[in-house]
Parts: sequence; C-alpha cells; structure tokens
Amino acid sequence: MSKPKGFEKPIGVKDYLPHAVSRLRQIENQVLACMSAWGYEQIMTPTMEYYDTVGVASSTSDQKLFKLLNNRGTTLVLRSDMTAPIARVVASLLKESEFPLRLSYHSNVFRAIEEEAGREAEFFQTGVELVGDASADADAEVVALAIASLKAAGVDRFKIAIGHVGFLNGLFEETLQGREEAQEELKACLLGRDYVGYRERLLALSLAEPVQKELEGILRLRGGQEICEQALQLGANETARAAIHHLREIWDVLEAYGVCEHVLIDLTMIGDFKYYTGMTFEGYAADLGSPVASGGRYDNLLQQFGRPAPATGFALKTTRILELIGDSTATGPAERILIGYDAAGRKQALLEAQRLREEGSAVIVTEKMDQDAQKAAAAAADAGSKQEIVYKGITFSRLLTFFGRGGRA
Repeated sequence: MSKPKGFEKPIGVKDYLPHAVSRLRQIENQVLACMSAWGYEQIMTPTMEYYDTVGVASSTSDQKLFKLLNNRGTTLVLRSDMTAPIARVVASLLKESEFPLRLSYHSNVFRAIEEEAGREAEFFQTGVELVGDASADADAEVVALAIASLKAAGVDRFKIAIGHVGFLNGLFEETLQGREEAQEELKACLLGRDYVGYRERLLALSLAEPVQKELEGILRLRGGQEICEQALQLGANETARAAIHHLREIWDVLEAYGVCEHVLIDLTMIGDFKYYTGMTFEGYAADLGSPVASGGRYDNLLQQFGRPAPATGFALKTTRILELIGDSTATGPAERILIGYDAAGRKQALLEAQRLREEGSAVIVTEKMDQDAQKAAAAAADAGSKQEIVYKGITFSRLLTFFGRGGRA
C-alpha cells in the first residue's frame, strides 16, 4: 500500500468548510432548542468506549465497529451510535435518578464501511432517549418530537414510516416455524428494501400457496390507520396481533398531536439495530432517498448494564440533513464589520471592535489596509452608503477606519 499524500484523508470521512460548519451548527442548535422545549436535557459521552460493554451492547456488527487497543491491550471502540452509551450512563451516573428520563444529544458517531460503498464512516446525529416509560404515549411522543425536530432543522417535506418488529417476528414464527435461517434472510431483504429479492427468496422456499400469498402480501401493508385492520386479517399469532394493537394506540396519540399527515404505517419496517424490541420508524425527506431520521423502542438494552428499564428514542442524521437543505442559508452574526487602523489609531479601533462584538457583530481588524480600501471606506462614509464592501475575498456590511491620533471612524 502506498503512503498517503499530504492532502489525502481516510475514505468515508469529510472536511467541513466554514460555511458548512455554520449551517451545521445552526441546524444543531435549532433542533436542540426544540428538544429542550419538550423537556429533554442534553448529555455528552466519550468518543471511545470499551468494546466489551458499549461495543457489544450496541448490536452493531463487528465488521462495522472501529476497534483500537489502549496501552494496556484493552479493546476499545469508537462509538457507533449514542443509544448504548446513554444506556450505560443511565445505569451508572444516573442510577439514582427517577424515571422517566428525557435526554438529548448531538454527537459524531463512527461506522466502518466498505470502501466501494460510498458511505460515511463518520457522521453527526442529534437525537433523544426517553427512558423508563413503556407506554404507547412515550412512543408517540418521540415520533411527534422527531417531526417537530425535522421542521426545526428546516426540512419541509417528509414522511415518517412506522413499523413494529413484533409484527414481522410473530408472522414469521407462525408461518416459518423452525426455519430461522429463512426468517433472517427475508428480514435482511426487507431491511435493505430489496423487495425483488424478498419475492425471489419466498419462491425459493417452496411454501404452500396460502402461506406464499400471506408473506408476499405484507409488501402491500403501507398506508394509514386502515393498514392495521388489514394486518389483523393475516394471522392469529399473538405477538403479531399485540404489535398491531400497540401501533393503533400510537396512531391515536399522534392524531391528538395533530401530526398524522406526516405519518404512514409500514409493516415491512424492521429497524437496523437488533436491540429494537417494538415500534421502529424512519423519516424520509421528499428529495432524498436515504432516511434523515430513525428510531424505535429498545426495552432490553438497559438490562445489559444492570438497570432494566423500557426505553424509546430517535436520532436525526444531521449531516444528511445538511446535504438536503444545503449550506447557502447559514446565518451568522447580525453583521460583519472590518476595522482598519494605523499605529496611532490602534487603541480606539480595538476598543470599538470589542464594543461591536459585545453587540453581536463579527469584527475583523487589520492594521495593514491598502490605500484603495481606505479610499473606498472614506467615500462610503462620506456618502452614507450602506452597500457591502469586499476586502481580501470577504464581504463586510461595514468598513470603519481609525487614522492618526485623533482617530476617524
């Protein structure tokens, strides 16, 4: 393998230039403010965790984990999600805190990827965890908050697709009893949205015609509340029926929130983490094929850290939202001002810069301003002009100059 060039970086990671960072921070702050208004408090966890605790509990496959060794030979991982680290904190530092807990976060996470896949190995998430509440109201709360958060981030057109892992698990247990490998293959097709592959795999199983039609029929179970009634006609498995009844309860709460226009039920949803135990959902923007939000219920995760508790939550893929809405509308301080000065006017210029910064403006100061810029500033000041000034490639809303002992602004 050849030595990387000085300008190269690892595949799957990205540099963010100032205008993109400004927009990303704006999205982050708007979303966190929205979450705070719903009663969620922000938490931060380490970038590195122990493989044997958080790494294993995350249910991210070993092939997707970045592993490293510390100086004692202990295996560490770069966090692949935020749910497992927060579960660790809830069971340790917050073990005396009463449930329910409402926690929010904004963090970078890491997933090892195949180089040819063209996917990100590092990306940012902004999300919440609602711990200690097993109700349908809690699931509906995180879905409604995901909708509010997407709006706060500037995403206007989107849909939230809701499913339940219990439905597919129950249906497969009933129709493919004892055929675990076939069940996993079909779930993998659904997870990858490979519906052609799903149908082909069904044909290869040589199932009885009624079973074949029943399992193929789930591909049509996407729509509004009426989908739940259709699903109840498919089988008598109690796990599957309980999942549908739970989804109906969630839908009723979402109707009370007034957000059902953004929601559809998709019973092919299975969630991309094995720790999901109930409702799962993904958010899709109108102009982007990949999900911009995902979440669900994970009632068994916290018991791995010694504090059993039901939990539900979601994450917005913040960097993907940045790709969607662009970074051209980033907002910074109220105005950007350039102050030029000479040695005699330095003190007055720097005091003025401090005053303007305290008022919220962005101020750059320079001693070596060229003559053309000085003349332009003087002319603009004399004419009372409000036009923008470009100096060394940067646009300023105002230019102030301080010359001589008396000073001039």
